[in-house]
Amino acid sequence: MSFLTAEWNDLVMINYEIDPKILEKYIPKGTEIDLWNGKCYISLIGFMFENVKVLGMKIPFHVNFEEVNLRFYVKRYENGEWKRGVVFIKEIVPKHAITFVANTLYNEHYQTLKMRHSRAENGNTKRFVYEWKKDQKWNSITMTTQKKAIPIEAESVTEFITEHYFGYTNYNQEKSIEYAVTHPKWEQLEVIDYSTDVDFESVYGQDFAFLQNAQPTSAFLALGSKITIEGKKTIR
Repeated sequence: MSFLTAEWNDLVMINYEIDPKILEKYIPKGTEIDLWNGKCYISLIGFMFENVKVLGMKIPFHVNFEEVNLRFYVKRYENGEWKRGVVFIKEIVPKHAITFVANTLYNEHYQTLKMRHSRAENGNTKRFVYEWKKDQKWNSITMTTQKKAIPIEAESVTEFITEHYFGYTNYNQEKSIEYAVTHPKWEQLEVIDYSTDVDFESVYGQDFAFLQNAQPTSAFLALGSKITIEGKKTIR
């Protein structure tokens, strides 16, 4: 049985180029930076975590909630093939129990903050807003899209961002944790406009303060799907 089943829906993904040297101290043992066309990326992502079940059971008041995370991309060579995964700098959710379980069992970097979201549409467009409150400031990411779903183009940076199926976290200097994430290939909505209002230094630390004034290299909305998160294993 999967550790967790859920849906990840309406993923607003805003992507930045980053100097890989900034990420060196965050790279879990046994992995290396995964580049796309020689470039290193980090992504700010807001989405809805919905219909959540842990070991097949719904936990009252923890079934539907927002998440915002900052993540980068790594790979690990095993049994003759590359496993492509993500490393989270921080994952923000509004539920203390989610933070406790993820940080305790998977050594993740969850933080519990007050959050809110909105999803609206009119005749031609959809609008998505994810917000979280840190140090009395509401941070936000907002995106307006077309309504028609379109495929994610093969070998595009969008495909690169979405097609990573493992999570990696540092456990200590000698070992790290790997877990698999499963989902089908996603579709996307064409972006009309987007904006961010984020105090990156306050939320993510001084290493990522430069994102405050950085220009994103791409942004898209992935529709998402049902997902599973599998049990962890240790890498030495």
